Amino acid sequence: MRLLIMGPQGVGKGTQAALLSEHYGIPAISTGDIFRYNLKNQTELGKEAQAYMDRGELVPDELTNKIVKDRLAMDDAKNGWILDGYPRNAAQVQALDEMLADLGTPLDNAVALEAARDVLLERMAKRAAEQGRSDDTPEAIAKRLETYERETAPLLDIYENRGMLVVVNGVGEIAEINARIIEQLGE
Repeated sequence: MRLLIMGPQGVGKGTQAALLSEHYGIPAISTGDIFRYNLKNQTELGKEAQAYMDRGELVPDELTNKIVKDRLAMDDAKNGWILDGYPRNAAQVQALDEMLADLGTPLDNAVALEAARDVLLERMAKRAAEQGRSDDTPEAIAKRLETYERETAPLLDIYENRGMLVVVNGVGEIAEINARIIEQLGE
């Protein structure tokens, strides 16, 4: 199974991707985790990405596309994957379509988690306090939510038009949300 997990920051994509990964026995691939790894290890990509993330901006497509394609081509992703945090804009949808065609691995579904803005803000403030993430300042959070609404939310229409979109309420107990996703995927 090849899935996208989509939704605004703070909706629980990472949590649900990890649970779905365990359920289906496929890797959860988070672009955020890949970037944080590069930041922690001070790689060249990490240094470049840090400046964007500290301003609450998204890392440029060309950097992100390369990382995603390399990751999807790895052996552990041959039988499926869950992609969290990508695509974020129309150009990345096109890049992902091309990657999947090159790899001969079609997308099965796009899962969209939804939650009200106040719930998202509360979750991200809690995450910032618990994890001390430099990219979770109130200003950066607000900017990322605005960017999501402007650039990423419209992508849901693309996957809906392709008959691939599964919309799930992202509010409630973690296990309940996970069960809703699995039920809607029909697995």
